[in-house]
Amino acid sequence: MTTELNMIGYQWSAMQDAPVRELFPGIRSRSLWLGDNGAKAYALEMDPNTCWQGIDVHEPGPEEVFVVSGVFNDGVRDYPAGSFIHAPAGSSHIPQTTTGCTLFVFYPEG
Repeated sequence: MTTELNMIGYQWSAMQDAPVRELFPGIRSRSLWLGDNGAKAYALEMDPNTCWQGIDVHEPGPEEVFVVSGVFNDGVRDYPAGSFIHAPAGSSHIPQTTTGCTLFVFYPEG
């Protein structure tokens, strides 16, 4: 039996090859994927003892975060590696870390 695969539209990227954009000192974003409907996926690297400048408000849609490594803090609590966070549209937090962390961040609605 042969299995036929449909790979139309299949895309991939390697984090180490993704362009780097410094958002704040010690906080870098790497664009991994941009969808046609505004959806996007990023890797966010935060050095130890870094903090987002200001409040990060989730607009126009939600933010999905997976902590790949380190410990992420949203201004209220710590999320160790392996944690998943869903932040609904309109919610806000202050991203920070004392240990440093790498996050996979997905915006399903842009």
